[in-house]
Amino acid sequence: MKKMRIRKLIGFLILSVILLGFIGFVEKQSQYKTYQGLEVQIQGISGLYFVDQKEIESLIQAGFPNLKAGMMLEEVPLKEIEDRLKGHPFVKDADAILGQKGILQLWIEQHQPIARITRPLAADAYITTEGKIIPTSPSYTSRVLILYGAQLEKLLDQGDVMTEMPELMDLIRYINEDEFWKAQITEVEVNSKTDIRLYQQVGRQVIELGDAGNLADKFERIQIFYSEILPRKGWDAYERVSVKFKEQIVCE
Repeated sequence: MKKMRIRKLIGFLILSVILLGFIGFVEKQSQYKTYQGLEVQIQGISGLYFVDQKEIESLIQAGFPNLKAGMMLEEVPLKEIEDRLKGHPFVKDADAILGQKGILQLWIEQHQPIARITRPLAADAYITTEGKIIPTSPSYTSRVLILYGAQLEKLLDQGDVMTEMPELMDLIRYINEDEFWKAQITEVEVNSKTDIRLYQQVGRQVIELGDAGNLADKFERIQIFYSEILPRKGWDAYERVSVKFKEQIVCE
């Protein structure tokens, strides 16, 4: 009799453990079917983050106040969340994915500024790699090519360089993609489509480019000015250098 009681007690304990394990498994599986939190991954640009995790979290909380722990996963509006994030001026692309543990994972790709438009009486703006014009960040500054001039006001009104002056993007890319010119050319004055001037890191000469066409030929002539004319005449010999006309280098 005593052995029977012991066996029954052991059997009861085993069944209790199995039952508790099953309940825990069901609760855990149920938990995985509900929203449990948020994780944000932001792709930095040369170590810079123009938007941070707290800003993204605040954006989601403000736009989706019902997104709280316990919400069923099928009720989480992934497409709307992605669209909301893409509306942020510094967000180039965004993906919202629900993980197996009920965690909403947000993957953020930032716009990359390659030039900055400066204005004395109004806010500055960045030009991105795609030619999109976005505002500057109050928290971070990117050291890029500086642009200014009357023509840029038209670009700001359009919000896109490619719409009003696509050839300007060719010039920005040409300078940025060449290590020498990227270091030497610090500012570009854009008064009109046919009146573009370059300012140098070394040398006080204003380089008159004219329009942004035939860039390879024009920069080849600027290089000739550096390598052949300046060594003979000296860095302070001229105040203006023009390559706007074909096959000419005008120095004054």
